[in-house]
Amino acid sequence: MQKINVFDTTLRDGEQSAGVNLNSQEKMTIAKQLERLGVNIMEAGFPASSRGDFQSVQDIARTIKNSSVTGLARSVKADIDAAWEALKDGAEPRLHVFIATSDIHLKYKLRQTPAQVVETAVQSVKYAKKFFPIVQWSAEDATRTDLPFLAHIVEKVIASGASVINIPDTVGYTTPKEYGEIFCYLKENVKNIDKVILSAHCHDDLGMATANSLSAIEHGANQIEGTINGIGERAGNASLEEVAVALHIRGDYYQAKTTLSLQEIKRTSDLVSNLTGMIIPGNKAVVGRNAFAHESGIHQDGVLKEKTTYEIITPELVGVKTNSMILGKHSGRHAFRDRLEQLGFKLSEEETNHIFKQFKELSEKKKEFTDEDLISLVLEEKLANGEAAYELLSLQVNYGTAQIPTATVTLKNRAQQEVQEAATGAGSVEAIYNTLERCIGSSIKLLDYRIQSNSSGRDALAQVYVKVNFNGLESSGRGMAQDVLEASAKAYLNAINRIVVLNYGTEKIEATV
Repeated sequence: MQKINVFDTTLRDGEQSAGVNLNSQEKMTIAKQLERLGVNIMEAGFPASSRGDFQSVQDIARTIKNSSVTGLARSVKADIDAAWEALKDGAEPRLHVFIATSDIHLKYKLRQTPAQVVETAVQSVKYAKKFFPIVQWSAEDATRTDLPFLAHIVEKVIASGASVINIPDTVGYTTPKEYGEIFCYLKENVKNIDKVILSAHCHDDLGMATANSLSAIEHGANQIEGTINGIGERAGNASLEEVAVALHIRGDYYQAKTTLSLQEIKRTSDLVSNLTGMIIPGNKAVVGRNAFAHESGIHQDGVLKEKTTYEIITPELVGVKTNSMILGKHSGRHAFRDRLEQLGFKLSEEETNHIFKQFKELSEKKKEFTDEDLISLVLEEKLANGEAAYELLSLQVNYGTAQIPTATVTLKNRAQQEVQEAATGAGSVEAIYNTLERCIGSSIKLLDYRIQSNSSGRDALAQVYVKVNFNGLESSGRGMAQDVLEASAKAYLNAINRIVVLNYGTEKIEATV
């Protein structure tokens, strides 16, 4: 079996998804889970893009020990320097440096000749090798690049010290057949290609990212790049969970495998979904709610007789628990702590005690707690521990079919002053948001509002995700409560706090590879 390295870019390319903005605490939570999943390389961000990104990459590099942490850099010395400062304390620091190579990018974006691009690429790799033991070089928009030129520049950067060559389908343009042929062409026409690992980075604009990634493996790629749940720019990236499970189930065909702990897939998927606010479609392969559901009578009959009639992936393979422990009001602290540890959370005694107190208070109203409920409680605790410009102290909503919905809100601002306002709206949520806007004293535009429950039942915990425009900046927010109106208020404030406190106003350079 050929070993395939897994390069996860959830924290870099994935975070560039529209409306997603993770804070440093959330990035660290995801990074630790990616380490538990077993990714070989973790792209933690783009250090030169902003002060916040630099700090997050540095913190993750200093914390993660079982994955190689990397950061992205343009072919600019300042970017490489920033990346080294952020990554130098990591267990295995590496750099991911890129430059565009297609004619359309050279003409309209870089405005350089092919010779100039080759010289820039060579010099950036040589400079990076002064610091980094491993340098990965990417040809942005490689799949729309003239193949002889692609082979020429690849040969030059390998000679300059690159250890990994990445061939990105940056705009999701290519097909599996064409993509495989690019790898074959490079293997046949680059004389020093045997000195490097070949990597595939696919986007999903035409819905072929997973298929293209698997085709790359068939034709010589030793590394696959992607994100959890396939999140990323535009239509997203290749879903790492899909590629890994496909290699496992069809090992007979691909003769290749990853070192991922497949049982951690569902936990990782749910965590990323909860923290980014990007809901997993019910029919999503491998991790969707319906991935193991059988509605058809013929299918149900077949599965009852023999699972493999219609079920090629067992739920247990990817960590879907069919008999998970249910906690309730009579559960003790030991069982509670033990379940959190099983779910992968390493919390301090103070954090555990605080969450247990919340659990006990909610258990007076809610009979049973599923794993999803417990995960939400932990995430809510971590969210609440962050600095907040505005804190919700109280909320009261009056609604009736024959009266105008009215909300009264009391907030505490950063100056520790209490602010109380009331307002009306066409509905209860609008009344709450109109009131919060009055409390804050600035115009806020709601761009998106979504609600979902963690589990079934009337007492299910509600999670609300919002996207707002505040002071000309966009931000997403998340809130969780048993009452949907309270969750709505928390989500709205969370989005505003991210802008006010987390400095999302700082200019951030975005990059696509």
